[in-house]
Amino acid sequence: MKVEIWSDIMCPFCYIGKKNFEKAIQEISFKDQIEIEWKSFQLDPTLNSSETMTTNEYFKHKKGVSVEQAKQMTAQVAVMGKASGIDFNFENALITNTYKAHQLLHLAKKYSKSNEAKEELFKAHFIEGKNVGNFNVLTEIAQSVGISEIDIQNCLQNDEFENDIQKDIKQAKDKRISGVPFFILDGKYGISGAQPAEFFVNALTQTYKESEIYEENTGTLTCSDDESCSI
Repeated sequence: MKVEIWSDIMCPFCYIGKKNFEKAIQEISFKDQIEIEWKSFQLDPTLNSSETMTTNEYFKHKKGVSVEQAKQMTAQVAVMGKASGIDFNFENALITNTYKAHQLLHLAKKYSKSNEAKEELFKAHFIEGKNVGNFNVLTEIAQSVGISEIDIQNCLQNDEFENDIQKDIKQAKDKRISGVPFFILDGKYGISGAQPAEFFVNALTQTYKESEIYEENTGTLTCSDDESCSI
C-alpha cells in the first residue's frame, strides 16, 4: 500500500505529522506492506536561497505578524511538538529557500534513504539551527545517511531532479493541495495536517482492508483538516 506525503522542510506541522505517522506505522500489523513516498512542496519559493532569516523575522516581514504574536504562535506549536517527541528550537531556526533540500530528498530516493534524509533535514532546521539551503550543510546531511559526497555535489551543482520537483508541485496543484503535510493513502484518501497517531492508525487500517477487496482505486479523495502549513 503506497502512501504519498507532500511536505516542506520549513513546515513544523510536517515534522509533527511525520512523527505521528511513524508512531502509527509501528502500531499496525501490516507495516511491512506500506511504501512511503515523500513529495516536494515549497511553502515559499520566493525566498532567496543565499539568505536566511529567523522565524520571527520571517513572520514579521512576510506575514505581517508582530514578534510577540510570532512567539505566541511558535510556543503553541512547540507544545504540540513536545507531545510528538520533538524539541523545537524556533529561536535558532533559519528560514531560507528549501529547493536544494528537496533536491537532496529526490537523490535520497535512489539510495532508498528518503525517510532518513527527511528526518535529518527536519532535525537540522528545527533543532540544530542549521541552514538547510547551504551546500556544505546538505553535503554533511547526505553523507550522514549514506549518500556519496560526489553524488550530492553533482546533484546540487547541476540542478538535478528539477523536473521531479516540479512534477510533485504540479501534482499538488492538480489535487488542490494548498497546505502541508498532506497524505494520500493508496491513491484513494487524502489526510490534511498533523493528525494524531490514532487517526493515522484508523485511516491506514481502513485503507488496507479496502485494498484487499478492490483491485482498482476509486480516485475518491476525502480530506480531514487539521494543523498544517499553507502557502
